[in-house]
Amino acid sequence: MAGDRIIIKSASQIELMRRAGRITALARAYAGSLVQPGITTRELDKEVEKFIRKQGAVPSFYHLYGFKGSVCISVNDEIIHGVPGNRKLKEGDIVSIDVGACIGDYKLDRNGTPVGGYHGDCCGTFACGKVSEEAERIIRVTEESFWKGFEQARTGNHVYDISRAVQTHVEGAGYSLVKDYTGHGIGRSVHEAPEIPNYVPQQRLGGNPRLMKNMVICVEPMVYAGTAAPRHRRMPDGWTVPVTADGKLSAHYENTILITNGEPEVLTWCGD
Repeated sequence: MAGDRIIIKSASQIELMRRAGRITALARAYAGSLVQPGITTRELDKEVEKFIRKQGAVPSFYHLYGFKGSVCISVNDEIIHGVPGNRKLKEGDIVSIDVGACIGDYKLDRNGTPVGGYHGDCCGTFACGKVSEEAERIIRVTEESFWKGFEQARTGNHVYDISRAVQTHVEGAGYSLVKDYTGHGIGRSVHEAPEIPNYVPQQRLGGNPRLMKNMVICVEPMVYAGTAAPRHRRMPDGWTVPVTADGKLSAHYENTILITNGEPEVLTWCGD
């Protein structure tokens, strides 16, 4: 997390984030249209990277924190941070695609990662061909839980009002929530304060700030079937990916949200 100070955005910064958010949402929709049996996750990554760059943006996740790719692509039991590679998607898979795009006055570091600028961040989980009823259900419940949290993203509420709404919906459907990873603020860095957990922590050590007008946050439920805590799978390049302990399915859904004086606004939206 880039510092622990919540950054309230100006009108001009919000307009830039709207532009970044729309590009990010278009990239998510494009990625979803490419999900079909036979395509590799690396091919998906490269196509989405080209799409983002054609929009005059750069992928926010490009080699971020040492990640080997532009887009996080997590399949079936992989929860988040899946690394693009030679894996071919097959009929019945579900595929979470986490996308970020950056515009504005960014600079590229030595790895080609944008530093500064303004970012959008969103994720969707897509069916590859015909999937099981259980796969359809976990995708649906995960997206529904985001919208439950979204309803609480209002000036005067607190972060844990969002968390509680997500947790209630997910656990009420019989699923579990990842607790080691959270939503977050966003702006000139992909990850800013505050953290937005998808559950209400038992210990509240100053982590429940009040929501204020012109805060921009990412709410991102990460949901899995089963009850055992996730484990980590080490990839050939040394990157680790959290996966379900028993191989059961996981889904992920995310949007970037602007807090206003009224209805919250989804910045990563393109009618998808």
